[in-house]
Amino acid sequence: MTEKIPASLRGLVFDMDGLLLDSEKVVKRSWDYAGSLLGYENFGDHIYNTVGFNLKRRTEYFKMNVSEDFPMDDFSDLTRKRYHEIAKEEGIAVKAGAKELMAWAKEKGYRLGLATSSRKMHAEQSLKKAGLYHYFDGCVFGDMVKEGKPAPEIYLRACRAIGVEPACAAALEDAPSGVLSAWAAGMRVIVVPDLVEPPAEILSLVWHRVGSLEEVIPILERQAVF
Repeated sequence: MTEKIPASLRGLVFDMDGLLLDSEKVVKRSWDYAGSLLGYENFGDHIYNTVGFNLKRRTEYFKMNVSEDFPMDDFSDLTRKRYHEIAKEEGIAVKAGAKELMAWAKEKGYRLGLATSSRKMHAEQSLKKAGLYHYFDGCVFGDMVKEGKPAPEIYLRACRAIGVEPACAAALEDAPSGVLSAWAAGMRVIVVPDLVEPPAEILSLVWHRVGSLEEVIPILERQAVF
Protein backbone atom coordinates (compact mmCIF):
# COMPACT_ATOMS: atom_id res chain seq x y z
CA MET A 1 0.00 0.00 0.00
CA THR A 2 1.42 3.38 -1.00
CA GLU A 3 1.64 5.89 1.85
CA LYS A 4 -0.28 9.08 1.15
CA ILE A 5 1.97 12.12 0.84
CA PRO A 6 0.76 14.96 3.12
CA ALA A 7 -0.40 18.14 1.40
CA SER A 8 1.99 21.06 1.48
CA LEU A 9 1.37 23.50 4.30
CA ARG A 10 0.13 26.94 3.31
CA GLY A 11 -1.48 28.09 6.54
CA LEU A 12 -0.96 28.16 10.29
CA VAL A 13 -3.83 28.62 12.75
CA PHE A 14 -3.01 29.63 16.31
CA ASP A 15 -4.81 29.32 19.61
CA MET A 16 -4.20 32.31 21.90
CA ASP A 17 -4.38 31.74 25.68
CA GLY A 18 -1.58 29.48 26.88
CA LEU A 19 -0.13 29.29 23.36
CA LEU A 20 0.72 32.83 22.26
CA LEU A 21 0.08 34.54 25.59
CA ASP A 22 1.09 33.30 29.03
CA SER A 23 -2.39 34.08 30.29
CA GLU A 24 -3.78 30.81 31.65
CA LYS A 25 -1.91 31.18 34.95
CA VAL A 26 -3.48 34.62 35.39
CA VAL A 27 -6.91 33.18 34.59
CA LYS A 28 -6.38 30.55 37.31
CA ARG A 29 -5.49 33.26 39.83
CA SER A 30 -8.60 35.25 38.90
CA TRP A 31 -10.75 32.12 39.31
CA ASP A 32 -9.29 31.47 42.76
CA TYR A 33 -10.09 35.07 43.72
CA ALA A 34 -13.65 35.03 42.41
CA GLY A 35 -14.33 31.58 43.78
CA SER A 36 -13.27 32.57 47.29
CA LEU A 37 -15.63 35.56 47.23
CA LEU A 38 -18.48 33.30 46.11
CA GLY A 39 -17.75 30.63 48.72
CA TYR A 40 -15.74 28.16 46.65
CA GLU A 41 -12.18 27.40 47.78
CA ASN A 42 -9.37 26.54 45.33
CA PHE A 43 -11.78 27.19 42.49
CA GLY A 44 -8.93 27.83 40.06
CA ASP A 45 -8.23 24.12 39.96
CA HIS A 46 -11.22 23.75 37.65
CA ILE A 47 -9.18 25.33 34.88
CA TYR A 48 -7.30 22.05 34.43
CA ASN A 49 -10.55 20.50 33.19
CA THR A 50 -11.71 23.46 31.10
CA VAL A 51 -8.62 24.75 29.28
CA GLY A 52 -9.69 25.72 25.77
CA PHE A 53 -13.41 25.95 26.54
CA ASN A 54 -15.40 28.98 25.41
CA LEU A 55 -17.87 30.73 27.71
CA LYS A 56 -20.82 28.55 26.69
CA ARG A 57 -19.03 25.26 27.29
CA ARG A 58 -17.43 26.52 30.52
CA THR A 59 -20.86 27.54 31.82
CA GLU A 60 -22.18 24.07 31.06
CA TYR A 61 -19.22 22.53 32.89
CA PHE A 62 -19.79 24.61 36.03
CA LYS A 63 -23.50 23.85 36.10
CA MET A 64 -22.79 20.13 35.79
CA ASN A 65 -19.73 19.84 38.04
CA VAL A 66 -20.17 22.62 40.62
CA SER A 67 -23.81 23.62 40.99
CA GLU A 68 -26.88 23.77 38.77
CA ASP A 69 -27.46 27.34 39.98
CA PHE A 70 -23.80 28.39 39.74
CA PRO A 71 -23.72 32.23 39.57
CA MET A 72 -21.94 32.46 36.22
CA ASP A 73 -22.66 36.14 35.62
CA ASP A 74 -21.24 37.17 39.00
CA PHE A 75 -18.28 34.84 38.55
CA SER A 76 -17.53 36.22 35.08
CA ASP A 77 -17.69 39.82 36.29
CA LEU A 78 -15.36 39.12 39.22
CA THR A 79 -12.85 37.11 37.21
CA ARG A 80 -12.78 39.64 34.40
CA LYS A 81 -12.12 42.50 36.82
CA ARG A 82 -9.38 40.61 38.65
CA TYR A 83 -7.75 39.43 35.41
CA HIS A 84 -7.48 42.99 34.12
CA GLU A 85 -6.13 44.19 37.46
CA ILE A 86 -3.35 41.60 37.34
CA ALA A 87 -2.69 42.31 33.66
CA LYS A 88 -2.37 46.03 34.39
CA GLU A 89 -0.11 45.50 37.39
CA GLU A 90 2.09 42.69 36.03
CA GLY A 91 1.44 42.48 32.30
CA ILE A 92 0.69 39.35 30.26
CA ALA A 93 3.85 37.87 28.81
CA VAL A 94 4.13 36.77 25.20
CA LYS A 95 5.22 33.15 24.96
CA ALA A 96 8.83 32.51 23.96
CA GLY A 97 9.21 32.23 20.20
CA ALA A 98 5.74 33.54 19.33
CA LYS A 99 6.74 36.79 17.59
CA GLU A 100 9.70 35.18 15.85
CA LEU A 101 7.55 32.33 14.51
CA MET A 102 4.79 34.60 13.25
CA ALA A 103 7.21 37.03 11.59
CA TRP A 104 9.08 34.15 9.94
CA ALA A 105 5.85 32.52 8.73
CA LYS A 106 4.58 35.75 7.17
CA GLU A 107 7.92 36.26 5.42
CA LYS A 108 7.71 32.74 4.00
CA GLY A 109 4.21 33.30 2.64
CA TYR A 110 2.05 31.39 5.09
CA ARG A 111 -1.49 32.53 5.75
CA LEU A 112 -2.00 32.99 9.49
CA GLY A 113 -5.26 32.47 11.34
CA LEU A 114 -6.53 32.68 14.90
CA ALA A 115 -8.92 30.20 16.54
CA THR A 116 -9.41 31.30 20.14
CA SER A 117 -12.12 30.43 22.62
CA SER A 118 -11.84 33.91 24.11
CA ARG A 119 -14.36 36.62 23.33
CA LYS A 120 -13.63 38.89 20.36
CA MET A 121 -13.24 42.09 22.40
CA HIS A 122 -10.87 40.51 24.92
CA ALA A 123 -8.79 38.67 22.33
CA GLU A 124 -8.36 41.66 20.02
CA GLN A 125 -7.31 43.92 22.90
CA SER A 126 -4.89 41.33 24.26
CA LEU A 127 -3.25 40.60 20.91
CA LYS A 128 -2.96 44.25 19.95
CA LYS A 129 -1.32 45.03 23.28
CA ALA A 130 1.08 42.13 22.76
CA GLY A 131 1.96 43.33 19.24
CA LEU A 132 0.66 40.18 17.56
CA TYR A 133 -2.72 41.09 16.08
CA HIS A 134 -1.39 42.52 12.81
CA TYR A 135 0.11 39.18 11.80
CA PHE A 136 -3.29 37.52 11.31
CA ASP A 137 -5.05 37.19 7.96
CA GLY A 138 -8.26 35.97 9.58
CA CYS A 139 -9.63 35.44 13.08
CA VAL A 140 -12.42 33.41 14.66
CA PHE A 141 -13.36 34.01 18.30
CA GLY A 142 -15.21 31.98 20.90
CA ASP A 143 -18.31 34.17 20.75
CA MET A 144 -18.57 33.64 16.98
CA VAL A 145 -19.20 29.87 17.03
CA LYS A 146 -22.13 27.74 18.09
CA GLU A 147 -20.03 24.80 19.25
CA GLY A 148 -16.74 25.47 21.03
CA LYS A 149 -13.67 23.25 21.17
CA PRO A 150 -13.40 20.23 20.97
CA ALA A 151 -15.96 20.56 18.16
CA PRO A 152 -14.19 21.33 14.85
CA GLU A 153 -16.30 24.39 13.96
CA ILE A 154 -13.83 27.05 15.09
CA TYR A 155 -10.91 25.55 13.14
CA LEU A 156 -12.98 24.93 10.02
CA ARG A 157 -14.09 28.56 10.11
CA ALA A 158 -10.55 29.79 10.74
CA CYS A 159 -9.29 27.87 7.70
CA ARG A 160 -12.03 29.41 5.57
CA ALA A 161 -11.14 32.85 6.95
CA ILE A 162 -7.57 32.53 5.65
CA GLY A 163 -8.51 30.77 2.43
CA VAL A 164 -6.63 27.53 3.13
CA GLU A 165 -8.00 23.99 3.13
CA PRO A 166 -7.64 22.20 6.50
CA ALA A 167 -5.39 19.56 4.94
CA CYS A 168 -3.00 22.36 3.98
CA ALA A 169 -2.97 24.01 7.39
CA ALA A 170 -1.41 23.23 10.76
CA ALA A 171 -2.95 24.16 14.09
CA LEU A 172 -0.84 25.25 17.04
CA GLU A 173 -2.46 24.40 20.36
CA ASP A 174 -1.70 23.97 24.04
CA ALA A 175 -4.94 22.35 25.28
CA PRO A 176 -6.38 18.84 24.82
CA SER A 177 -9.75 20.25 23.71
CA GLY A 178 -8.00 22.35 21.07
CA VAL A 179 -6.03 19.38 19.78
CA LEU A 180 -9.25 17.42 19.36
CA SER A 181 -10.93 20.37 17.63
CA ALA A 182 -8.17 20.85 15.06
CA TRP A 183 -7.73 17.12 14.49
CA ALA A 184 -11.47 16.73 13.88
CA ALA A 185 -11.23 19.56 11.35
CA GLY A 186 -8.68 17.54 9.39
CA MET A 187 -5.60 19.59 10.27
CA ARG A 188 -2.14 18.63 11.38
CA VAL A 189 -1.59 19.66 14.99
CA ILE A 190 1.49 20.91 16.79
CA VAL A 191 0.88 20.89 20.53
CA VAL A 192 2.82 23.05 22.99
CA PRO A 193 1.47 22.05 26.43
CA ASP A 194 0.97 24.81 28.99
CA LEU A 195 -1.05 24.07 32.15
CA VAL A 196 -2.15 20.62 31.02
CA GLU A 197 -0.14 17.82 29.43
CA PRO A 198 -2.44 16.03 26.98
CA PRO A 199 -2.99 12.35 27.79
CA ALA A 200 -1.45 9.64 25.61
CA GLU A 201 -4.60 9.09 23.55
CA ILE A 202 -4.64 12.75 22.51
CA LEU A 203 -0.89 12.94 21.93
CA SER A 204 -1.33 10.04 19.52
CA LEU A 205 -3.33 12.40 17.28
CA VAL A 206 -0.77 15.18 17.04
CA TRP A 207 1.80 15.79 14.32
CA HIS A 208 4.43 17.10 16.75
CA ARG A 209 4.67 17.79 20.48
CA VAL A 210 7.17 20.51 21.34
CA GLY A 211 8.27 22.27 24.49
CA SER A 212 7.92 25.81 23.14
CA LEU A 213 7.12 27.76 19.99
CA GLU A 214 10.85 28.20 19.52
CA GLU A 215 10.96 24.62 18.23
CA VAL A 216 8.37 25.11 15.49
CA ILE A 217 10.39 26.90 12.78
CA PRO A 218 12.79 23.94 12.27
CA ILE A 219 9.78 21.64 11.84
CA LEU A 220 8.23 23.91 9.22
CA GLU A 221 11.55 24.41 7.41
CA ARG A 222 11.46 20.70 6.59
CA GLN A 223 8.05 21.10 4.91
CA ALA A 224 7.25 22.44 1.44
CA VAL A 225 5.20 25.63 1.72
CA PHE A 226 3.64 25.55 -1.74
